Amino acid sequence: MGVLAGLEDEAGLDLRRCEYFVGTSAGSIVAAHLVAGRRPRRPHQAPEPGPAPEAPAAPAGRLAEAGAAAARRAGAFALAMAGAFAPLALGLAAPGGAVLRGAMLRRLPRPAHGLDDLRAQVERSGARFDGRLRIAAVDRQTGRRVVFGRPGAPAATVAEAVAASCCVPWLFAPVRIAGREYVDGGVWSPTNLDAAPAGRGAEVLCLNPTASLRGGGEMVAALRRIARSAATVEALAVRSRGAAVRVVGPDAASARAMGENLMDRGPAEEVLSAAYAQGVALASGWR
Repeated sequence: MGVLAGLEDEAGLDLRRCEYFVGTSAGSIVAAHLVAGRRPRRPHQAPEPGPAPEAPAAPAGRLAEAGAAAARRAGAFALAMAGAFAPLALGLAAPGGAVLRGAMLRRLPRPAHGLDDLRAQVERSGARFDGRLRIAAVDRQTGRRVVFGRPGAPAATVAEAVAASCCVPWLFAPVRIAGREYVDGGVWSPTNLDAAPAGRGAEVLCLNPTASLRGGGEMVAALRRIARSAATVEALAVRSRGAAVRVVGPDAASARAMGENLMDRGPAEEVLSAAYAQGVALASGWR
């Protein structure tokens, strides 16, 4: 939100007018927020008037609470699973990779905690699939990616798709859509950049918030490795179609503000301010 807001203000853009939006996990909340006609949140800005608070605000406390509980329950198991998904991120469409991914997902314990509050909030925002929005999730049974909103994808509401895309499989109960269970799109790729329907002459901006995570813990190192590797491969795929691609991770100030615990709501305003400054600096490339 911060990077987009800084980019808008400095470059005079309105990112709600983008041709397409691709959202994965927390990014699906931001994409739905824009499709619903809401501007990215600015530092120290009150929520926009409307039928519901801005999309990212309500689920954050629930995520922090669930993350802490999962850490106590799962411990090393969650670390092992995160590390195991790392090499699969590079086998983007390999059938063998999908089979293994599905087998791993089915073996994970099924958490009781869901994302009903997030789903309800996105529903109230009024976000709808209007042809521009793509939201990535993973079929828990097959291990394959499904991009909701893309032609031929299973029918779903934006609220259902966002909840599925945010459903970290060892933290939250899978989301059932049309008789199948779906989990976090980040299990396939942190960005799913290759799902952008971008061709020759298109300009693609990919925000990759886990690419510059600080700290040396196993989980942080695994997330950083996955984020960088997958985005590099996917950017090459999109560039091969003739599109210009810019991948942006947190700069040093944003990474410091984010810290290692992405479930911690405490530094949210500090992160927003640092990211806004990063977006302002980034805007020089759009002039």
